[in-house]
Amino acid sequence: MAQTLYDRIGIGYSARRRPDPRIAAHILAALGPARTVVNIGAGSGSYEPTDRSVVAVEPSVEMIRQREQAATAVRAVAGRLPFPDGAFDAALAVLTIHHWPDWRRGLAEMRRVARERVVVFTKDPDQSGFWLAQEYLPEILEIDRPIFPPADEIARALGAAEVRAVPVPADCSDGFMGSYWRRPEAFLDAGVRGAISTFRKMKQAESGLERLRADLASGAWQKRHEAMLALDELDVGYRLIVASIAP
Repeated sequence: MAQTLYDRIGIGYSARRRPDPRIAAHILAALGPARTVVNIGAGSGSYEPTDRSVVAVEPSVEMIRQREQAATAVRAVAGRLPFPDGAFDAALAVLTIHHWPDWRRGLAEMRRVARERVVVFTKDPDQSGFWLAQEYLPEILEIDRPIFPPADEIARALGAAEVRAVPVPADCSDGFMGSYWRRPEAFLDAGVRGAISTFRKMKQAESGLERLRADLASGAWQKRHEAMLALDELDVGYRLIVASIAP
């Protein structure tokens, strides 16, 4: 299997991308009573339930090395799952579908190996997002919109699927891009940016980050977002798509 993106950028990933218990609660609720779960694009094991049987699928050797106490991982890709039909109660994919070369094929494979339900946690590019892309780094939209399938398209591809908004807590412990919506200074930290794949693809980030640095120093950012700073959580476009598999 060829080297993956996360073989190159995944070093130290698990130190920044720690599962947030509030988001985990949404994901566990979506899995329902499933006792056996296959986690596709599992990375270092974030959001894998510990109270049921889990098999992880992950193509990156670097990410598998960081799994430590997480479930045993099989090195494979979403579009070619090495399991028989209906092998698991549920199939799970967390913030990974945008890395799949053919997301429709990956979803079809999830449906094939799941007996009861498919759960996908992703960012919906049809939502407005948040201030970072709108005010400082529009290149984020240029990178993300072509690779993140809209939530309603995922739902249609799965069939009989429900789309649920997942608000992001202001102190979210998982370092995905939207988790820092109330902590703008975090984006000035190269370590934070290094754990967010979109930043690894950007070519013109410096000027936008310098404007953010200046606005934070002057108080302009704080003044512009005074109302938002009073919130404890915010919908910045993250969605759970939950599909029931008909018998």
